[in-house]
Amino acid sequence: MILPEYGRNVQNMIAHAMEIADREERNRASQAIIEVMGQLNPHLRDVDDYRHKLWAHLFIMSDFQLDVDSPYEIPKKESFLEKPKLMPYPKSKIKYGHYGQYTQKILKNAHEVTDEKEKAYLTTAMGNFMKKQFLTHNNSAVENSVIGEKLNELSDGVLTMDNPDEELTSTNQLLKTLGIQNQNNNQNRRSNNNNNNNRKKSNNPKRKFKK
Repeated sequence: MILPEYGRNVQNMIAHAMEIADREERNRASQAIIEVMGQLNPHLRDVDDYRHKLWAHLFIMSDFQLDVDSPYEIPKKESFLEKPKLMPYPKSKIKYGHYGQYTQKILKNAHEVTDEKEKAYLTTAMGNFMKKQFLTHNNSAVENSVIGEKLNELSDGVLTMDNPDEELTSTNQLLKTLGIQNQNNNQNRRSNNNNNNNRKKSNNPKRKFKK
């Protein structure tokens, strides 16, 4: 079958419609088949102009041999045989992949911002964004000083952080916004729980009962 999602019965109905000599009756049969196809695939109703899609499927399943009056332009078989054009692969180089290409482009144009307040806002916003991007790749540790250095480097020295530890949002806060738990914190909690359990066992030794 060409489109198996419609089933063998629909394919047989289309084959029968193609044998109908009277054009009006053939048109009515095609309309009925379209309704059946719509009921079999209700998810197509979420697609823009889904009835157009149903009619295209009808002609495809008839191998473009069904001669009826379609409310839409009848597709040509050749249009479905054309190979899609190859999409060019982006060749731009990214210095630090985990920060992303758009981060690099924004920082490259940071010299266009001349207002000091806007520059200060851009410094904080991009620093926190870079830190967040870093945490999506490595949520166990991140050095604020490293973020400050890369921010300065990618902006060609235009954006500078004098004290990254104070200017950047805390790692735990950023992890919460990302829905990620700090692995180090989890390990510390497990270690603390194990230590507490061991202390309880040592403080409450098992009593020995005489037989």
